[in-house]
Parts: sequence; C-alpha cells; structure tokens
Amino acid sequence: MWALLPLIFRFLLALVSVIFILFSGYIFYIHRKYDHIPGPPRDSFFLGNSPTLLKITRNNELIYDVFIKWVQKYGPVIRINLLQKVTILVATPEAVKEFLMSPTYTKDWFYERMFNLFGVRFMGKSLLTDQDYDHWHKQRRIMDPAFSRTYLTGLMGPFNEKAEYLMEKLLEKADGKTEVGMHDLLCRVTLDVISKVAFGMDLNSIDDDQTPFPRAISLAMRGLVEMRNPFIRFSLKKQKYIKDIQESVRLLRRTGRECIERRRKAIEDGEDIPVDILTQILKGAAQEDECDMEDLLDNFVTFFIAGQETTANQLAFTVIELARNPDILKKAQEEVDEVIGSRRDLEYDDLGKLQYLSQVLKESLRLYSPAPGTSRAIEKETVIGGLRIPAGSSLMFNSYVMGRMEEFYPDPLVFNPDRFHPDAPKPYFSYFPFSLGPRSCIGQVFAQMEAKVVMAKLLQRFEFELVEGQTFKIYDTGSLRPMGGAICRLRPRIDSRMDFRSLS
Repeated sequence: MWALLPLIFRFLLALVSVIFILFSGYIFYIHRKYDHIPGPPRDSFFLGNSPTLLKITRNNELIYDVFIKWVQKYGPVIRINLLQKVTILVATPEAVKEFLMSPTYTKDWFYERMFNLFGVRFMGKSLLTDQDYDHWHKQRRIMDPAFSRTYLTGLMGPFNEKAEYLMEKLLEKADGKTEVGMHDLLCRVTLDVISKVAFGMDLNSIDDDQTPFPRAISLAMRGLVEMRNPFIRFSLKKQKYIKDIQESVRLLRRTGRECIERRRKAIEDGEDIPVDILTQILKGAAQEDECDMEDLLDNFVTFFIAGQETTANQLAFTVIELARNPDILKKAQEEVDEVIGSRRDLEYDDLGKLQYLSQVLKESLRLYSPAPGTSRAIEKETVIGGLRIPAGSSLMFNSYVMGRMEEFYPDPLVFNPDRFHPDAPKPYFSYFPFSLGPRSCIGQVFAQMEAKVVMAKLLQRFEFELVEGQTFKIYDTGSLRPMGGAICRLRPRIDSRMDFRSLS
C-alpha cells in the first residue's frame, strides 16, 4: 500500500495539471471569443474584472457609476469579464428596442442566481425570474387580471388609508426640530400597503418597531449583491451573515405559505374573502390548473419584496430631490393644492390631474432607478453597433446608466421634471425603470398609483428640509436606495387651505 502512494500522488498531480490546463484553455477560448469587443482591461487572466467590481461593492460604492465611465471611455457596447463569464453591456436605444420589446429573447443566466439564495429557494420561477417563456406566459396570463388598471382603481381606499396613517405619525414629529428617517418610514408604509392590498395581511409595521419583515427584506436583497462574490461562502467571517440571510428568506416563504393556506381554506369553506391580488391569483391558478405551492410562493416573495422595496426607494429619492430643489417643491405643492385642496383622500381621477407630480416621479426614476437594469440571452450571433456579438451571449441593459448619459439627457445629473413634460421630446428607449416589452414589470401601475397617493399627501401636509451632513450616496441592496436614509425635519404647512391637525 505504501509503495503505491507515490504513484497515487503523481496521478493526482497529473489530473490536477490536466484540469488546470483544460480550464486555462477554456478561459483563453472565452477571451479570444470576446476580445474584439471593447472593454476595460481585465484585472487578471482568471478573475477578469471581478476584483474591481468586488472592491467597489466592499466599499459600498456603486458599480453602475463605473459602468457609465466605461461606456464613456470604450463606447456604448462593452464586454465585462466576470470570472469565466462575459456580459455585454449595451447602452444604445436601438438595442434596447430590439431586445426588450421582442419576446424572442429570454432572460439570461443572471436570473438563475435569484432562484435560490445561499441554498434556500428565493424567487424561484417567479414572473421576474422565469427563463422559460411558455411557463412565464402562462403565469402572466393568470396574474394579469389582478394588476389590470380597472381592478386597481378599486384599491384607492387602502392606498389612502395607509398613507393617511403615515401622515398622522409624521404630524407627531413635525415640530421643525425632530430628525425623521423618511426612508425607514416609507419602507414601512409601502410594506403595509402591499401586505394589505395584495395579501390581506395587516402588519401595521409603522407602529411595530419589532416587525421582522423590513429587516428580512433588506437582508434578502443585500444577499443578491453579496453573491457577486463567488468566494463569500468560504469566508468564516460571513457565516453568521449568510445564516441571517437564509433565515430571512425562510421567514418570507413561511409567511407566504401560511397566508396562501389560510386563503385557500377560506375559499374552500365559502367564507367572505377580500377581493385582493392573492385571491385573484389563486382563482386564476385554479382555473388554469396551476396550483403548485412553490410557484405561488415564488411570486408571493417577489411581489412582497418588489411591492415594498422599489416604491419606498423611489419615494425616498423623490423627497431628497424635492428638498434640494425648493422651486420644484413649491410647484408640486401648488399643483397638489389646486387638484386636492383640503380633501383628506385622493380619488382615482385626481391621479391623472397631478401632471407635474407625475413628471417629478418620472424624473426621480430616471436619475435613481431602484431596479436599475435587466438582461437577455441571445441564441444566435448578432451585430450591435457594428460589433459582432457571439451566439450564447448575455446582454445587459441598464436604465440607471442610460438615464445619466449626456447623449440622451442634457445635464443628466440635474433634477429637471420638465424632461417629462407632455410637450417635451419623449425618451427614445433610454428610459425603462420598469423594463419594456412583454417582460416589463406587471406591478408598475400599482407602484405609481401608490407613489402618487403617498407623495401627494406628503406635499399637501408638510414642508420638509434635509438634515445637514448626511450622505447622498446610493446604496446597492439589489435595488438602489439612499444610503443616508433621507433624514428630514418636517413642519405642517401653515399656508395651506386646510387644518391638518383637525384631520388627525
């Protein structure tokens, strides 16, 4: 036996050498396949640009700002080497139109990473992540009625109710001195809205500082960012953090399972049930004979997170920009006063009349797109911007990047709602905060109705200013949020035509 050890050792060494040579050859092949496409120099032969991107993430900086610099330096079609994979970042309106508007191009390998999070099923095969077009289309057909504009108009009551309760809480702090973390409160009100309107749950998270859901959502989303580092699983320092992320995902899916099972039982027992999104989804799934619990949970988690996270972030960024631009704030308040006056609740017809507020919210999405991008796979070789893109490539499209490019928006870092005036030139496929085409966000009408109700009430009731000294950096948690938390001081509007305190 001992005599065989040197032979075994030589065999293993030879095997490792062969594997290393084959892997090196594969990496060399990938480089040769894509090196005709401009892009930043690789940090190393094996790791590509990953060290640079991981360093940016560790420093809590934004990789998309680096992408903008790369596009400015290397052109609108660039390659980015991520270990043994290559992603092609494309920043041309023509390509956005071609690849996002067509159902031909499916979602790419990036969405496979969202199936599970550190070994725990996360968004699975939800509407957001499903790469199988036929399966996705069946899901979308089931859920479309629950997100139709006609159906959503009946949700103004809950929108008003939850937003009104936030106004009452803000009034208690509106002494011009108390520092208020607006992002945290906006996260809580959007969580209360989506849980009530979509799933019939009363979380009352505005009052409950102990509710685990805001932290669970933040941890799960941050986990998507942390997974950019392929070595994180092997870090001893990160093991507790990873376990916290896993437990957060389990909490979200466990909550979804309990919610779905309660509703199914209520339907079977013939009880009166809320006419909400969950009921619509379950009814549609039953009609299509598609009642797989795991698929339902995938969509529960996706709607629960997306319905809370992205809208809260959009509102927080909007508060920041309005506070930094008093002329725009005044104009938005004047419109709200004219349309709503002293009424406590908004009606659906009011939303269409708040044209300038719509422009403000759209400009906020241009400058701070909470869901910054999407990606597609191409099966056949194609040409983009005169460059040959190999078959099997992954194309990345980023609304944050294109929204900050001088080619499409003069003075792109200036917050200017007039870019979206009805008479202004329309952005030509450079603005897609909810994606575009058949795979665009099913909840975009829901989100913008909610955002308008909350922001209109805030403008109607309060003056607000930013607390000095806070950072205005952007924090990437899988979606983009203000790192500083949008800390404000508030005062009731003394020049309004209504008595706010009497309304409370």
